[in-house]
Amino acid sequence: MRLPLLCLALLAPPAAAADRPNVVFLCSDDQRADTIAALGNPDIRTPELDALVTRGTAFTRAYCQGSMQPAVCVPSRAMFLSGRSLFRVNEQLKGVPTWPEVFRKAGYHAFGVGKWHNGPESYARSFDAGGPIFFGGMGDQNKVPVHAFDPEGKYPKTNLKAGTGYSTKLFADAAVDFLKTYKGDKPFFLYVTFTAPHDPRTPHPDTKGFYDPARMKLPKNFLPKHPFNNGELLIRDEKLLGWPRPEADIRKELADYYAMITYISTQVGRVGATLKDRGFDQNTVVIFASDSGLALGSHGLLGKQNLYEHSMRAPLIVAGPGVPAGKKSDAFAYLYDLFPTVCDLCGVKPPDGLDGKSFVPVMTGKTEKVRDVVFGAYRTFQRSVRTDDWKLIRYPHINRTQLFHLKDDPDEVTDLAGEPKHAAKVEELTKLLAEQQKAFGDTLPLTSAKPEPDQIELPPKG
Repeated sequence: MRLPLLCLALLAPPAAAADRPNVVFLCSDDQRADTIAALGNPDIRTPELDALVTRGTAFTRAYCQGSMQPAVCVPSRAMFLSGRSLFRVNEQLKGVPTWPEVFRKAGYHAFGVGKWHNGPESYARSFDAGGPIFFGGMGDQNKVPVHAFDPEGKYPKTNLKAGTGYSTKLFADAAVDFLKTYKGDKPFFLYVTFTAPHDPRTPHPDTKGFYDPARMKLPKNFLPKHPFNNGELLIRDEKLLGWPRPEADIRKELADYYAMITYISTQVGRVGATLKDRGFDQNTVVIFASDSGLALGSHGLLGKQNLYEHSMRAPLIVAGPGVPAGKKSDAFAYLYDLFPTVCDLCGVKPPDGLDGKSFVPVMTGKTEKVRDVVFGAYRTFQRSVRTDDWKLIRYPHINRTQLFHLKDDPDEVTDLAGEPKHAAKVEELTKLLAEQQKAFGDTLPLTSAKPEPDQIELPPKG
């Protein structure tokens, strides 16, 4: 049987650094998996991301594993930068080899642009050059505080300057400038992370008004408020709007959110066009992803501090040499699987201690999947486990369980946990959840001796 070219390449001795493909990693912030037209959303305009889907492989079930704090992007980025799972990752990446650092030591020129939410120390050892760099979590899209690249890696706050212009363009400009001027002999690893479409939702003037709020469709799982106390109903993200959620306000949030994603698509297109102009496009692995999803009205929630599909799943597209074009895979993947996957694609030896699994065998057709189950965790309030067809979410602080048949109910609208005919399925998945907890080093009890109230008072819009 004839092996795919990529498989043969991976069996061969590692190539010299100069012969390895370049890497461009582009990452948005809080972008739901269902916000790309080519992946099934006819209401959004993302032509440049659609083109990337056409020439690459899209993973439609890629997950952030969760978070132990409300700022989900911190552990999410730490996970995909380290290849380690939630309960084994150091959020500031102390003493942990990072994805760009490993490539840098393997002979790549590593250049970083945009948001880095995991501390200056880990940034300093990950990149040869870069900037502008944003070490925060969120801010005014038109005045994001940024650092220039510091060869000494100190990044004192006294060197902070307000970014000139809209953040998405600011970071894309830096990436384009790098690609236009790069003349090195080494392959490059270009790391570009945007702050959009994270709130504050302020679209760029070029796309502001693209979407009429009155015509925006509410999510199929829209609710005026979440039906019970999930543990995080009163944090900042959820208090951006009052309760019950006004439909008009949700439509306006969605319109601005979509406009910001459309502009990201435009800037991704600029990076891709520059790759082509420089002749890099045939020998560059291009990845587009996000760090998590977002609720934005789904289940009566606004933020990502929950374990529903809309908040756990993120877009993930890989294109480039050895990657099948136009393929859509529903294989389970964690975002932290990217590290070993791109190592495989580029002939770079991954470090020991990774929890991530390469999904190159899925892309090459060697196997249909590398994972059977997805485990999720959010602080001490929520745990989840899903298989192909089913999902269970457990809320230990209130001793409550939800069960969804995702095959028939992908939007998680109908909770089946209380139906006697599904008692065996609840028991089966609860056992599986406990097994996943043990496998990932999670020691949280799934039952509370003194549960908190199932309902809490939520302030109205004021």
